Amino acid sequence: MIKKVIGRVDKVDFPKLGLFNIDVKVDTGAYTSTIHYDEIIEENNTLRCIFNSDKHQNFGKTEIIFNEYSSTVVKSSNGLKENRYKIKSEVIFFCKTYKINLTLSTRDDMKFPVLIGRQFLKRKFMVDVDLENTSYNNKPL
Repeated sequence: MIKKVIGRVDKVDFPKLGLFNIDVKVDTGAYTSTIHYDEIIEENNTLRCIFNSDKHQNFGKTEIIFNEYSSTVVKSSNGLKENRYKIKSEVIFFCKTYKINLTLSTRDDMKFPVLIGRQFLKRKFMVDVDLENTSYNNKPL
């Protein structure tokens, strides 16, 4: 199987979340992928999630209700464990749609609203840290 080469950062689309040209950081040190959220409300066996950020480009106010979600424990790079909600969605790299599991985290203090982790990268991509926006630069106009 030939793997696509991606760089350390890119811009991708999350069509089911209504988010397009979103800056992502490819993080081979992270196991799970994570996306920024502004507000979460769990009620009546649903998860209402508001994706919004004044800091992150193209992160306008989008509200999605998830009927399927779970929670997981994520260990951060500083060793602290945190309970997070996990959702299933889709992401587009190189004009191809892939399924992706995303944990939800507040990332307004971070440079990138999304981290793409090893769980998603495995068997699909190789990372060249000298490259940037390889998927975005191959996107048709």
